[in-house]
Amino acid sequence: MTTWITICDTCKREDWDAATHTRPHGENLAALVERAAEGCATVRTRRVACLMGCGKGCNVAIQGAGKLAYTLGDFTPDAAAAEAIVAYAALHSESATGQVPYKQWPQGVKGHFVTRHPPLPSDTEA
Repeated sequence: MTTWITICDTCKREDWDAATHTRPHGENLAALVERAAEGCATVRTRRVACLMGCGKGCNVAIQGAGKLAYTLGDFTPDAAAAEAIVAYAALHSESATGQVPYKQWPQGVKGHFVTRHPPLPSDTEA
């Protein structure tokens, strides 16, 4: 099943300055995550303008239909972070519930989890 990585492309880390940066850190992370996800059949990416996690930028959401969803933040926009995010998303896609055992988490995502959301109820559950 497909897992989506939703990347905030407007995130700015504390060191962002218009005089020294040409674009938000989130755009840099988005490009790196998109590149890292190329060829991963079960992971797709999309960009959004804001995930409202400004205190922990750079932010991503890991989501899949009928599964637990996660928000992760406080990433440095570099290739190592992008690869860890995609590796975690691939594990999420393999999980029936979206829960990935801690011992399987890539090192690069440990300490970056901000929230966990239960899956939405189906239309038949009410």
